[in-house]
Amino acid sequence: MSDSWDNMAAEWDSNEAVIAYSEKAFLSLGEVTKTKGLTVLDFGCGTGLLTEKLSLDAALITAIDPAPKMVGVLAQKGLSNVHAIVGVVDEVFVRERRQSGERFDLIVASSALAFVPDYPETIALLAMLLANNGLLVQWDWEKSESSGAGFMPSEIEEAYTHAGLNLVSTSHPFSMGDMRVLMAVGQRID
Repeated sequence: MSDSWDNMAAEWDSNEAVIAYSEKAFLSLGEVTKTKGLTVLDFGCGTGLLTEKLSLDAALITAIDPAPKMVGVLAQKGLSNVHAIVGVVDEVFVRERRQSGERFDLIVASSALAFVPDYPETIALLAMLLANNGLLVQWDWEKSESSGAGFMPSEIEEAYTHAGLNLVSTSHPFSMGDMRVLMAVGQRID
């Protein structure tokens, strides 16, 4: 899978639709929380278009993606408060972070979770990485009868509940053409 993303890495940051999506996601995030001083995990960061915007206020960002060339583009941006990692969030990643005491105030996943092999399991792993009262915010396409891509609100609610997250909200903050983006916000409360 990462090979197909790697093939798009060189042109990704000049794709107008990708740029617009990241800008709209960032603006909608601002309606939910402030990012100043937060520790952030950008799950499925790609070339870091959202990471760049978050880096202006966040204290520290860990940006992870399985596509080496995508992460390479992000690393070349030289953002001083961003630690870019080629990899996946799995049990090993979670265990290492928890053992080091690392927890995130905010986890963002912009158009990334529809590509994981096991969505509920990934949400459960991400929930374990959140600090108390930390937020998990995802943006993905809303699944429709004509398109199997993305999620239905009920799928998100079930995964968040199963992971022990309080589903704060689901909304449709923007559309891209005729496709609606579904935004979900979950909170970890210990």
